Amino acid sequence: MYLFVLVIQILLAVGITILVLLQRSEGGMGGLSGQSANSFLTARQAGNALSRLTKWFFVLFCIATISLMIMARNANNPGQVSLLNTTEQGE
Repeated sequence: MYLFVLVIQILLAVGITILVLLQRSEGGMGGLSGQSANSFLTARQAGNALSRLTKWFFVLFCIATISLMIMARNANNPGQVSLLNTTEQGE
């Protein structure tokens, strides 16, 4: 299960990176998409769709990160461990 969630998290990270690079910048220089004005979606619709998709990828990425953290914590916690030595030595 841990490996499955880790692979999903890596795919989401790559997807977020690609989605961010495809989005139009605020400076008006445009992203890497190279869309023309005669495309199927207008620039505003494509921007809104990419923004929504990026948001959902980020939410899923956060859920995967939190679940990996919980799995790692539970795997390394065999029981309570005391930092203080409770046995008396020398007797």
